[in-house]
Amino acid sequence: MKIQWLYIFLASSFMLVGCDNLLDKDPRDTFINNKGFWSNDNQISSYSNGFYEFYGTARSFYFTSLNDDQANPSFDNWTFTTVPNKSASYSGNFSKVRQINYMLDGLETSTLSTAKKTSYAAIARLNRAWIYYQLVKMYGDIQWESHVIGDINSDEVYGPRTDRDVVIDSVLQDLNYAIQNIPNNTADKTLWSKEMALAMKSDICLYEGTFCKYRTQADNGKAPDLTRANRYLQECVDASEELRTSGKFQLNSWTPNTAGKIYTIYNSLDLSTNKEVIFYNHYEKDVKSHGLCDFTCSSTTQSGITKDAVDAFLFKDGKPLSTTTLNKNDEARRNAKGHYSIAHLLNNKDKRLSLLIDSIICFKNHGWIRNEPSPNGPLPAEMTSSTGYSVYKYDNPQMELYYRTNANTNYTDIPLFWLATVLLNDAEAKAEMGTITQADLDNTVNLLQTRAELPPLTLNPTADPANNMGVSNLIWELRRTRRCELMCDLDYRYWDLVRWHQLDKLDSNLHPTINYGANIHQLTDKTGLSVVGDYLKATSSTRSFNSKYYQYPIPSNELELNEKEGMKQNPGWE
Repeated sequence: MKIQWLYIFLASSFMLVGCDNLLDKDPRDTFINNKGFWSNDNQISSYSNGFYEFYGTARSFYFTSLNDDQANPSFDNWTFTTVPNKSASYSGNFSKVRQINYMLDGLETSTLSTAKKTSYAAIARLNRAWIYYQLVKMYGDIQWESHVIGDINSDEVYGPRTDRDVVIDSVLQDLNYAIQNIPNNTADKTLWSKEMALAMKSDICLYEGTFCKYRTQADNGKAPDLTRANRYLQECVDASEELRTSGKFQLNSWTPNTAGKIYTIYNSLDLSTNKEVIFYNHYEKDVKSHGLCDFTCSSTTQSGITKDAVDAFLFKDGKPLSTTTLNKNDEARRNAKGHYSIAHLLNNKDKRLSLLIDSIICFKNHGWIRNEPSPNGPLPAEMTSSTGYSVYKYDNPQMELYYRTNANTNYTDIPLFWLATVLLNDAEAKAEMGTITQADLDNTVNLLQTRAELPPLTLNPTADPANNMGVSNLIWELRRTRRCELMCDLDYRYWDLVRWHQLDKLDSNLHPTINYGANIHQLTDKTGLSVVGDYLKATSSTRSFNSKYYQYPIPSNELELNEKEGMKQNPGWE
């Protein structure tokens, strides 16, 4: 990890932690790396608060549109189609590892009580696990650092990358240490807790288990390992079940308020007492804010939901597009106000779809103002979407118009770990191991199905002709449920396709409906619009898949700095 040479510090004074822009903690900007610093409880607490900024922000939702669920107006492509000279994803994550390891090394000389040191070490190891998980997902084999490396000429800096399986085994050790030593905490869900660590373990172990099951030697550099896969899938189940059966969390009901509106964990002004949420990012009016709502209710053309994604949602009879007996006409119908409505389609579909998108489609020359004005003010701007399907999921008209429609004034809270994801992880891991029962389904994904007003999933669902992943009918349906439940959230979809070895589904030449939108058959004048048959086309751009995209390329600067043999480029990027 050649970034070490970028971070050579004086022996007595170091500049490491910047201002925390995530959960509004208060880390120090500088610290003196000596025994006294690491023996001061307040200073270590302040230092460790800097780790909160390692997690998702509002930009982790909606804006990560390199997937088959959304179509950016310019149609996102892989940003690493060629080998970069440098990469913040690489060097930035390694600087975080170094930041964490300074704390772990410092605690070894600290005069704090053993209990205090253990607690802080658990926080540090939890965050090291998270950062290494990100690095392994992107780069595969990566150097593992368990301590700060002082000698920049060390083999640990310039030696070969550590096998990614070995790194993830170390990640699991860090996670288990954190779970054992971080206290339970559901009183303040913006703080580290055993529950948050369990949810992280659930995510990471599901990823590792399925990745190891479906990976290939040609594309990933390692063949499938079913023994390893099942070990990690069971670790996922253990963590998920501990959370699920704890009684501390429960799904929210989607009950309309007195105005007939439904607000979820995605557009809430306060998640502090929300029982579905395990860990979240708190924003506060006039103090700490974001722009997620603005981008989904303003004049900026939205990265609309695709036809492929809309078609993935089941009908209320529990059947997919190809086999439903309900009305599946997706043609947008012109209403009395001259707008084009898909309310008839939404009424027959999984309720999650009607919470994700608006019933009115809006597109070039046919803009629309969301019919939920903010209080005490005029309406927001007219909206358009690249596909016609506009994203409603994150908007909250309860905010005053100024706070709702400016890029850095929104203050809805943002969930980072929550129960629905844990339930999805639990069911999928058991299905992949072949141990799932009907009771398991009823205790996990069928709770989500009920909330979405769908029939329960059974162990032997009817085959869907759209199943193009080569998996069983049950696993196909579990993947569908996950897609629909987590659409536009935290880049889950992209990394799900990676771990299932299905990244080719992002090739728009092979799967053109990921670039299509709403059915505008009733529109008589389609001048200036890109249309395929009756469907809007988001852009004329296309995206081609290459198997080398399963791993990011190692930046060329890192390879050039390696003066010893060992560090090799990832497959396909040589």
